[in-house]
Amino acid sequence: MKALVYHGPGQSSWDQVPDPGIKDAADAVVRVDAVTICGTDLHILKGDVPDVATGTVLGHEAVGEVVEVGGDVRTVRPGDRVLVSCICACGRCRFCKEARYGQCLGGGGWVLGHLIDGAQAEYVRVPFADLSVHPLPHSVASNDAVMLADIFPTAYEVGVLNGAVRPGDTVAVIGAGPIGLAAIITARLLTPARIIAVDLAEPRLQAARQLGADAIVKASEGPEDLISDLTDGFGADVAIEAVGVPESFELCTRVVRPGGHIANIGVHGKPATLHLEDLWIKDVTITTGLVDTCTTPVLLRMASAGRLDLSSLVTHTFPLERMEEAYDVFSTPADSGALKVVLNGPAAP
Repeated sequence: MKALVYHGPGQSSWDQVPDPGIKDAADAVVRVDAVTICGTDLHILKGDVPDVATGTVLGHEAVGEVVEVGGDVRTVRPGDRVLVSCICACGRCRFCKEARYGQCLGGGGWVLGHLIDGAQAEYVRVPFADLSVHPLPHSVASNDAVMLADIFPTAYEVGVLNGAVRPGDTVAVIGAGPIGLAAIITARLLTPARIIAVDLAEPRLQAARQLGADAIVKASEGPEDLISDLTDGFGADVAIEAVGVPESFELCTRVVRPGGHIANIGVHGKPATLHLEDLWIKDVTITTGLVDTCTTPVLLRMASAGRLDLSSLVTHTFPLERMEEAYDVFSTPADSGALKVVLNGPAAP
């Protein structure tokens, strides 16, 4: 089959690789009908995730059809259309029993496109299929459903829920890329009083406005002042970091109110300064996290009922064999206007 293979920092190519097969009785092999590119994939290519070995197939978000299952798989069978979660779960270890699937000790967690071959390929092997793939209703289109593989559960769990967003809150979302936009959409489910989006790029700020942000501001134009003005000087109740660079995290610490929450979503490749000389007295809660995808079934039900806007984030589509072009478009959003790109296999419904 063909797949996008990582060859070290700054290097990848669309290569011929062996087809995946069943290695464990809990595995499923899925033909990829829709796959997307994540900001984390860009971090891998920058060298920010050194655990990824040269020769690994990238990608951890896909929709497709089950073509083969191991003997222990009970919840899906060949022919089923499924969502491939970015997180795999053994279901047996301490953390899986706490629904902290991202911390799985039994061979799961974030393994696809990280520790084992991933989903930016014609076929993908998914470990622990009973907990790691979700049957899809016909009412959710493949290009929409793939948004539920990672960015929506990540934004909702690591941003909105960890940040303890409540009705009436002021929420500042620092970074209006795909994760930040998904945080805006899912934060609205909890009826905050206002959402303020901060970004460097005007097109992304306009997308944030369209998707529910009540105020937008460029990162270069004094977001601290705007947030202070809109909150009578208190600051944001919740500041969500959705970029993964020191400047955005440090901005969150400046705009959060005393007693507020900072929820870090971004993948950081460099140290950020934690100004405890200012924060120690402010009763601020800082959370970090890798998504567990424990909310995926809830989000999927909401999408099926038409209660979750998924399609607005998809700005570009490509056939699967144009993976390298899709990476070029996704990695240059200031020029391309890309939010999420989706690639479709030839058999995509």
